[in-house]
Amino acid sequence: MTATGAGIAKYPNIFSAVQVGSLTCRNRVKYAACSVSNFNAQDGSITDREYARMEVIARTGAGMITNQGAYPDPEGAGKAYYRQLSIADDKFIPGFRKVAEMIHGAGAIAIQQILHAGRYGGIDLDHCIQPSDVPQTLRHFRSPRQVSREEIRRSIQEHCEASRRAVEAGFDGVELTAFMGYLLANFLSPFTNRRTDEYGGSLENRGRFMVELLSAIREQIGWNKILIIRLNGDELMDEHGGNSPAECIEFMKMAEQAGANCISIVVGWHESTRGALGRDVHDDQWLPLAENASRAVKIPVAFGPRFCDPVKAEQALARNAFGLWEVCRPFLADPELLHKVAEDRLDEIRPCVGGLLCLSRMFRNLPYICAVNPRLGHEVEPEYEMRPARMHKKVLVIGGGPGGLECAYTAAQRGHSVVLCEKSERLGGQLIPASKEIGGGHIFVDLVRYYEAMFKKWQVDVRLGTEATPKLCAQIAPDVSVVASGSQIEHVPIPGIERNHVVIAHDILEEGSPCGERVVVIGGDRIGLVAAEYLASRGKQVTLMEAGKRLGEDVIATFKWRHAAWVKELQIQTLLNTHAKEITEAGVLAVDAQGAERLVPADTVILALPRSPRQQLLTDLEFVCDELYVIGDAVKPRSMHNAIREGYLIGIRI
Repeated sequence: MTATGAGIAKYPNIFSAVQVGSLTCRNRVKYAACSVSNFNAQDGSITDREYARMEVIARTGAGMITNQGAYPDPEGAGKAYYRQLSIADDKFIPGFRKVAEMIHGAGAIAIQQILHAGRYGGIDLDHCIQPSDVPQTLRHFRSPRQVSREEIRRSIQEHCEASRRAVEAGFDGVELTAFMGYLLANFLSPFTNRRTDEYGGSLENRGRFMVELLSAIREQIGWNKILIIRLNGDELMDEHGGNSPAECIEFMKMAEQAGANCISIVVGWHESTRGALGRDVHDDQWLPLAENASRAVKIPVAFGPRFCDPVKAEQALARNAFGLWEVCRPFLADPELLHKVAEDRLDEIRPCVGGLLCLSRMFRNLPYICAVNPRLGHEVEPEYEMRPARMHKKVLVIGGGPGGLECAYTAAQRGHSVVLCEKSERLGGQLIPASKEIGGGHIFVDLVRYYEAMFKKWQVDVRLGTEATPKLCAQIAPDVSVVASGSQIEHVPIPGIERNHVVIAHDILEEGSPCGERVVVIGGDRIGLVAAEYLASRGKQVTLMEAGKRLGEDVIATFKWRHAAWVKELQIQTLLNTHAKEITEAGVLAVDAQGAERLVPADTVILALPRSPRQQLLTDLEFVCDELYVIGDAVKPRSMHNAIREGYLIGIRI
């Protein structure tokens, strides 16, 4: 990061130093322990894949970097993920030392997070441990077993030994996890803590384990090391009888008194029925939690849940809303984020789209990936490296959807001359209808703007309103053609489909086609859900008809629940196991699984049926250009992240 960057003067609070405990952080950005990567060995040791990832993290420019959570107990009751790091034995110290050296080599404070998963742990066992025997509400977690006083004392000792190992490895401090339904949070919450001894009941008693643990670790590591604790600002567990935000503040005060140097605020549990981190959450929705905490404690408060905007972060830091901007998923999407802020290149920041693909993968014990950053998790692989092209070529990219955008950008960065032809009058492809999603869909427009900025920087020749044909291809004479023509909604043979009041879902969402008051949407995949929710939010009476047993089969798990909630909130009628027999002037003749027929009244019928790839150009161009590739939905209709990844891989291969 250049000291003379224009953004350093423009965002002085982000780049000002801050005291945390006995150490001075060079800026006010803390890299959060952002998800468990699942890049490591199943015994908890660190792999080359993780080291390569840590090199990227070390170079982010953050003044404080928190390494992902490691479980502290040899038994593994604290282990939440199959490939989670372990810090339960001295044999792991050399691996952690290498990570600490990477962080220090980049000039940052190094913090090791200790994560005992409690209610969500014991993944290799037949049980989890928690303060009381409270049944799981999510089936995939292990059966609970109540811990004894002796086991509490043993857990404190195991955390102290883990802290010793972190310090011995060279870390400047440790961070405890007391949030998201992990062990300490289980003791703090009346939902999972129903004990009648000194560790349960009153707020003070529920916080006793946390206080004893903080005090013991402080004695173990001394006052010259940093001690951070991550606490919920809001559990979002009201329906289960969890803590209120006011009670969460009291625990922060207790943690400060017990020796914590910094409070890191997190929102929600895994079992919360309200989302905390997805794009449906407004970017400063949780900011008042940080402001309340900052007024309640004298130590720095680190904050960042869904708080992605550097401009808003600067403003919040200026008024002391919090002390450290804790950045998580935005750094996954764009590891260069802080450097771009320092150079006042905010339009070049690749936005996090908040779809939580990273979490969806992690919860399935797969390595995390990012929807918009195809390099994430593949830093160790030379096949994913961006290298200058050995032979400069003329590249024609056909289609301006996410796959075509990424391919054109990547190829241009490598030095190729790139022409992108898009049939419509704007870039984005299916990102445009996706942007009508009622909860944060605008982020897809922001993603398109990012690519437009990159095209300007890397001189991509964008030709809108230009349909690619063999003749045009011959005129352009590319060395390489990449077909990214996307997909289209299938025209199934439903009698009456040609009627004037029948509209394709994309047309309703992209062009704002006229729409009546009573609407039937045929097809319950993501595009059908987005169309139904968009229209229902504007007061239309919507019925959603799906031939299968479930809605949203193509929606990732971390967002399915949100669509289900919107359907309920907007009072959208759903007809499952139902297909359209005929479209009439009066509506849709529907047939259910038992063969019963009913007429569903409709002024407008919207087709959101399965998509099919547009592949005609593959045949048309086979003997027109030297190299021919196909990516994204033109291969098979899937999600945005598949298209972006394929665009990147072809872009670095050409």
